[in-house]
Parts: sequence; structure tokens; C-alpha cells
Amino acid sequence: MIEYRIADGTLELTVEGTDKLWALRSHLTVPLADVTDVRPVADAQAEIRGGFKVGGARIPGVIQAGSFVYSDGSMFWDVHRPGHAIVISLQHEHYRALVVDVEDPGRAVAEISQALAAFRG
Repeated sequence: MIEYRIADGTLELTVEGTDKLWALRSHLTVPLADVTDVRPVADAQAEIRGGFKVGGARIPGVIQAGSFVYSDGSMFWDVHRPGHAIVISLQHEHYRALVVDVEDPGRAVAEISQALAAFRG
């Protein structure tokens, strides 16, 4: 699971617990200026298809964590519970998107969207 924090024009994501081992990352920081969209994931399995694991773990139906390369760029994943996943789309970053498991996807999407709106004025 991921904990997130919005501060000083950035979105900070912290990988929690043993997910750090699976994802091979413990922290990601992204400028709000590079976030283009945030949305809940309707079907995490559909999002997974076609990716090549670069580093991390993929156990279908259990976990997808780490860096994955797709034909249109790299994505970072940390998802155990597909119903709790959100997609954070990015520009000008190493990853084109972050797909992460959060405690309350509706609240996370609303808070990040509100921060984006305030940042863009």
C-alpha cells in the first residue's frame, strides 16, 4: 500500500511495509506540474496487460509491484487490492504513470485532484 502526501507543489508517495521489497522502491516524489490526471482504476487486470517487468514482482491476482515497461513508456506499480488502485498519469517524468494501492481511492483521487486544481490556479 502507498501513503501519499501533498506539500510544497509536490506529490510524495511512500511505499509501506514489505511492499518496499517487492517494488524495489520506498519513496517517489513528483512535482504537481507533471501530474496530468488522477483516476480510480476500474479494471487493474486490464491496465497490467502487455507490460514487461524490469524490476519488482508480478504474481497474478496477488501483487504487481515495481517498474514495468510498456510500448508507450514505463509505469510504476504497487497494487495488492485492485479495488483500491488509482492511476496517476504523468508527463516529463521517468514513469508515464503510477498505479498504486491506497486506503481510500475516492478520497485520494479527490484530494490529489483538488491539489492539482489549486496548483494550476
